[in-house]
Amino acid sequence: MRIFVARLPGTPVFDPVGDQIGRVRDLVAGLRPGRRPNVHGLVVEVQPRRRVFLPITRVRRIEAGAVVFSGRLNMRRFEQRASETLVVGELLDLSVRVGGEPVTVYDVAMEEVKPSTWEITKVAVYRRRRRDPRVVDWSEVSGFDVLQQDQGAAGLIAAFASMRAADVASALHHLPAKRRVEIARALEDDRLADVLEELPPDDQVGILGTLGPERAAHVLEEMGPDDAADLLHELPDEQATELLALMEPGEAAPVRRLLTYPEDSAGGVMTSEPVILPPSSTVAEALAQIRQQDLSPAVAAQVYVSRPPTETPTGTYLGVAHFQRLLREPPSTLLGAALDPSIDPIRPEFTLIEVTSYLANYNLVAAPVVDELGRLVGAVTVDDVLDHLLPEDWRERDDT
Repeated sequence: MRIFVARLPGTPVFDPVGDQIGRVRDLVAGLRPGRRPNVHGLVVEVQPRRRVFLPITRVRRIEAGAVVFSGRLNMRRFEQRASETLVVGELLDLSVRVGGEPVTVYDVAMEEVKPSTWEITKVAVYRRRRRDPRVVDWSEVSGFDVLQQDQGAAGLIAAFASMRAADVASALHHLPAKRRVEIARALEDDRLADVLEELPPDDQVGILGTLGPERAAHVLEEMGPDDAADLLHELPDEQATELLALMEPGEAAPVRRLLTYPEDSAGGVMTSEPVILPPSSTVAEALAQIRQQDLSPAVAAQVYVSRPPTETPTGTYLGVAHFQRLLREPPSTLLGAALDPSIDPIRPEFTLIEVTSYLANYNLVAAPVVDELGRLVGAVTVDDVLDHLLPEDWRERDDT
């Protein structure tokens, strides 16, 4: 049985009784001079974002969409040894040679050579200019032991294609710094923006600093204004000012407004782009807006209603219509008749503790933020609050 490794990341892992305990993130192998690498096991991510090691001897079945193991899984955090190689993270996109000809690795295959013993047997490569893929035996390839300055990223990005941004961020965080930068540089701006939003601040700052000012400004434009503002808060004032000046004025304006609020206030954590409609819109139009795929569940949980203009800061704020109420109303109902009169907005200067109490008291996942002129300036969601109340290094904690 031959399995191509680039297809494994994200595959669910099931215990002997059929319960899913995590997902595959990488394959661990040992390179051996003159011999095919032996597979040591899988790196499996379990909640909460902890990476553990699953020995290949425990794997009973690998099939489309599932890895099944036997025995017990050691929950100790995975630590890569000096003699080990992460196949997906470190071998894909390497420049190697086949018969003296330079080629690039885009996948490798492993096979079970005897019960519970797996080896990497095949290498899928292509010539850089012609892009003509072919599969060759491991013994035909040379160059895996050569340190490369610019490894490329196409193969690893392809392996990440179906993964959620938070999972890609977790994978990047655990890669060597060199590979992390190579992947970040190769990602499309919108995808990189989504991934940056899920990375720890130190990783965000490190990656942004390698992109160059123009590219960094474009990536910031693709991020949510609140996330972009949080990242700019982490940068030196001079660098933040330069990047804001390079951003499109329409994209920079909401970020600049958010930067005027204290970081630990409702204004400092809110999103300035909730779903906003005038009272003359219908329930059908509101439902169409919250069905947008790029909205987070918390943002899509309600529609805010205001007088024009309907971009923050809006005209006079009128109220909020929750999606459950929208589902109960006829599609032709005007939003002005579907408002919840019991929810009062909060002010930008509310502290995070006050915002948390407000959300808890009313069992809400989001709350409108209104300024002293009665204009909607944004909305605070429960995930915004959690991001700022949790310890600063919570994204990096995989061993608790």
